[in-house]
Amino acid sequence: MKFSKLSEYYEKLEATSKRLELVDILSKLFKESDDDEIGKICYLIQGRVAPFFEPTEIGMSENLAAISIARAFGSSKEEVIKSYRHFGSMGIAAQQLSQNSKFKVQSSKLSVAEVFERLHSIAKTGGEGSVEKKITILADLLNDLDSVSVKHVVNIPLGTLRLGIGDPTVLDALSLAKHGDKSLRPRLEGAYNKTSDLGFVAEAFFKKGIEGIKNIHLIVGKPIRPALAERLPSADEAVKRLGQEFAAEPKLDGFRVAVHKKGDEIKLFSRNLENTTNAFPDIVEGAKKEVKAKSAILEGEAIAYNPTTSEFLPFQETTKRRRKYKIEEMTKKLPLIMFAFDLLYLNGQDITQKSYKERRKLLSSIVSKEGQIIRLVEERTLHNAQEVAEFFNEAISQGLEGLMLKKLDSPYVAGGRGFHWIKFKRSQAGELTDSVDCVLLGVYSGRGKRTEFGAGGLLVGLYDDKKDEFVTVSRIGTGLTDEEFRKVNEIGKDIKVKHKPARVNSEITPSYWVEPKVVLKIYADEITRSPIHTAGRDKEGFGYALRFPRLMKFREADKRPEDATTVSEIEEMYKQQFVRK
Repeated sequence: MKFSKLSEYYEKLEATSKRLELVDILSKLFKESDDDEIGKICYLIQGRVAPFFEPTEIGMSENLAAISIARAFGSSKEEVIKSYRHFGSMGIAAQQLSQNSKFKVQSSKLSVAEVFERLHSIAKTGGEGSVEKKITILADLLNDLDSVSVKHVVNIPLGTLRLGIGDPTVLDALSLAKHGDKSLRPRLEGAYNKTSDLGFVAEAFFKKGIEGIKNIHLIVGKPIRPALAERLPSADEAVKRLGQEFAAEPKLDGFRVAVHKKGDEIKLFSRNLENTTNAFPDIVEGAKKEVKAKSAILEGEAIAYNPTTSEFLPFQETTKRRRKYKIEEMTKKLPLIMFAFDLLYLNGQDITQKSYKERRKLLSSIVSKEGQIIRLVEERTLHNAQEVAEFFNEAISQGLEGLMLKKLDSPYVAGGRGFHWIKFKRSQAGELTDSVDCVLLGVYSGRGKRTEFGAGGLLVGLYDDKKDEFVTVSRIGTGLTDEEFRKVNEIGKDIKVKHKPARVNSEITPSYWVEPKVVLKIYADEITRSPIHTAGRDKEGFGYALRFPRLMKFREADKRPEDATTVSEIEEMYKQQFVRK
């Protein structure tokens, strides 16, 4: 496929804000794609040249992009910046300069694969003189493209190609293109949950059909989308779900880590599939020395620990370890311990279909409770609500969040949420027993005193996993510190979009919309019904809303927007209020 054809599809995708139209457009694009380029196209429509978990970033600043554009079209950097400020988009600025250039290309002959490889070469360029090399590669590429292609290619290294396309939308379109309907979406999603690699899954599907998807198993080095837990209002309810015998572990307030080990090669991934290997050299060394397996994928919770007092440190301290600079210094200042709680892969075998009880036994054979850095999390087998309450109170007294309760005969469900895992946390003040993870959807401009902050309020929502859309649940105008309002403004400027994103369902219009990618932890007094919000809207037009919401913390580093609280969860939390009353 010529890249100019892909650019035509970019234009169509950019022009719609309806998810069903996105699926239809993408399916037509995929039908025109061949087996060898479908994976590259899946990455490119996400503005990438590799899956999200690979640290392959093109990473060019606006300044470097402006120099490349100027060089390609015989202009100056100052003229490019001036045009950029006028249009508010570097891509459109480049398109305009391309159209007016004597070097204008009417119809580019470059293929998708050729453009992909050139962009990939920019990402791979490093070392001495790399800045000049990157500028030259991008300038030469732009010089070979038509003006519409120029517009979209410029947005890729800047990370501003925002088409509003979520993973489920791509999976629906792949099924529709290859199978004629969306019925294969669950199978595609299962394969994607095991590898977190859309391009890899698409290529396997297009080359080998359903059999290609069935044969996808866990791969060391490709992160698995983590299993998620459900909430329940009481120990009695949990026991009913889990049976007469179940496992219980302390719920640590740290951050989730997946360790991938292949010999002495170690990779670490966060909850949101980010490669964090370089950030935690202490966990890497611990995995090399203390995990007794040739190859393994295990999950755990990393938490900052004071070796002198043997106490766990609060989440705010632990998060200080997520950094790109002064890593060695912080490793000494805030050492981490990773408490392993599940094993998914061992010595060449995907073991996710084994029961939790079997996986735990295998985990205990390769990780010691007495490890210095990688330790086996404490586990107890419980039988009734009284035992849950006793263990829960013990965990709380140690400054922990609560318990994780697990069904002994359950498999590991990658990317799935179910009652095989139940989180049992301390009740908070007010009517809600747990926080709500909301996605930032829009920002309200500040007024009065807040004018200086740039932001005066937030529009937040939940994820509807059945419809693959984000729905509104609250407007937040109070409860933020001055510094938090400033942070909202900074985040908002980076992810601001011109119109409501395709996957956002809202009847409320903020001062400006943002790309739904930042997750916020919210507490509220109560969940109510509201005629203005779209979360769980019923036939009478009433959705769910949070009463007196308060921002507790930004979770943009450790949660993907699709892992935010779902509409189904908020419905259950709403019902639980009445059970307690």
